Amino acid sequence: MKRFIGFIKKEFYHIFRDRRSMFILFGMPIAQIMLFGFAITNEVNNVKIAIFDQSKDIETQQIINKISASSYFDIQQEIRSEAEIESVFKKGKVKAVLVFEKDFSKKLQTQNIGKVQVISDATDPNMANTISNYISSILQNYSQEKNKITPSAYQIQTQTQLYYNPELKSVFNFVPGVMTVILMLVSAMMTSISITREKELGTMEILLVSPLKPFQVIIGKVFPYIFMSIINAIVILVLGYFVFEMPIEGSLVLLAFETVLFIICALALGILISTISDSQQTAMMTSLFGLMLPVILLSGFIFPISSMPLPLQVISNIIPAKWFIIIIKAIMLKGATFAVIWKETLIIIGMTFLFTIISIKKYKIRLE
Repeated sequence: MKRFIGFIKKEFYHIFRDRRSMFILFGMPIAQIMLFGFAITNEVNNVKIAIFDQSKDIETQQIINKISASSYFDIQQEIRSEAEIESVFKKGKVKAVLVFEKDFSKKLQTQNIGKVQVISDATDPNMANTISNYISSILQNYSQEKNKITPSAYQIQTQTQLYYNPELKSVFNFVPGVMTVILMLVSAMMTSISITREKELGTMEILLVSPLKPFQVIIGKVFPYIFMSIINAIVILVLGYFVFEMPIEGSLVLLAFETVLFIICALALGILISTISDSQQTAMMTSLFGLMLPVILLSGFIFPISSMPLPLQVISNIIPAKWFIIIIKAIMLKGATFAVIWKETLIIIGMTFLFTIISIKKYKIRLE
């Protein structure tokens, strides 16, 4: 019995000495409950909207102030013409435009009916529907408050218009998201596992002393995954276009360039993971925890980033998938040109260089 107890103590000591095991046992559950608790939400919060006020009277100003005072919306800008709506949406920051008709206050007093149009960016159907419901609720609450102090029965009618996805097809949101997840996992996770396998089996040392240079070895290891990722991307786009009628409004050349750029970024991240992993298991756990969960939860694929707490919004900025989803939606659904998505493109390029530089510094010719 003493030997058995001593054996159990040894196993506890072994676990406590291994920092990675301690992180997996206690760190991952904490991180997961925090991510799932704060990131998974269907509510809206601090959603950026624009105002097109054609009336500019007391009533419209009071409504705008009421919307601005809520925590649901952040009035980003005021536009002056209907022609600006399209360009505002293409920039990707504003998710809805609130349009007040001309003589809104006058019609409300004389006809007891005022019309407000809610134009939403429906590239995220759930988000667009939720925004419309929240604004309608605020307008209804405002009219109820006015009816308490005035004899007239004011009624504010809300008209909804959806840009880019008028039928609210959820597949328009999931095709870009699924494509991003698959490319990230195939490119990053499989690359990190492949290189770590060579290190774990001891064959990496043989490759490094071969006539091939180290960078040639790495390129040779990752090239098949570039090819497979491109094939995956083509298959997803073809299925999305022909089966689910997913539009591709923008340039195919630009879409192909951005896709290959994201694949290279994911490969660079996979190489970085391989430099800090000693085993395939470690590489897989790091990839799953460090890539899969953030890509699904913090990229804006399923849940709106603007509704998350500020720390998670900041963390989302270092996730390449977030920027790629913005790019691919802009090209496919909005027909955006490079002039619209150049900032996001530069961010992905910068991340690629950063991952590569860190990998080179951590790369060791002699494996310990």
